[in-house]
Amino acid sequence: MAATRLLAFDTSTEVLSVAVRHGDLLLTHTGAGGAQASGTLIPTIEQLLAQAGLTLAGLDAIAFGRGPGSFTGLRTACSVAQGLGFGAGVPLLPIDTLHAVAEEARHRFGATRVLALLDARMDELYAARYDFGQPVQAGAEPQLMAPEQLQVPPDWALAGNVFAAYGERLPPAAARHEALPTAEAMLRLAPELLAAGRAVEPAQAWPLYVRDKVAQTTEERAALKAAPIPPKS
Repeated sequence: MAATRLLAFDTSTEVLSVAVRHGDLLLTHTGAGGAQASGTLIPTIEQLLAQAGLTLAGLDAIAFGRGPGSFTGLRTACSVAQGLGFGAGVPLLPIDTLHAVAEEARHRFGATRVLALLDARMDELYAARYDFGQPVQAGAEPQLMAPEQLQVPPDWALAGNVFAAYGERLPPAAARHEALPTAEAMLRLAPELLAAGRAVEPAQAWPLYVRDKVAQTTEERAALKAAPIPPKS
């Protein structure tokens, strides 16, 4: 039987996105993400579930944005999903945030070949290709790169939240679409991903960081301070 009772949420960007589907009923919430998400996510989930006439135990699955994205945001989403999944005995569906970005571009703009991009800060971006004419398994692994390293195949569109920061440094593309990894996009992806066996037990749900290192150690900062400053040319 198709999953019709679903909860989805994403906290990977500066925008908090939560959605609940109960049959034909769809309820959504968009709010401030970042540091505020950890305090507002659970109350928002509880409110939407109550409005939809659902309990956690009555859900078919809980989908969450696993990354890449903000480290703090990914930890928030994963820990909340694990806690809810363990407590209610509900399977979890980790969804790549870039896949959700691509789905948002497909749904809103009709793009079928999408190079999804999210701002990784530190002068880099996260990128992955999604061809909606191919099976769900065909999505590429997310990569971390400088904007100038991005290679865009002919007739592919760019979608994401990187254009204000890196727009002039990105290569030409068939189109550019502002898009975020919304919970509604995750709900649209969920049936096919669930049918493909992507749901996991809470203990097997983990964030996808991509970037292994985001800060310098104390020793590295001290070494940089002690290093001689190269002369100006």
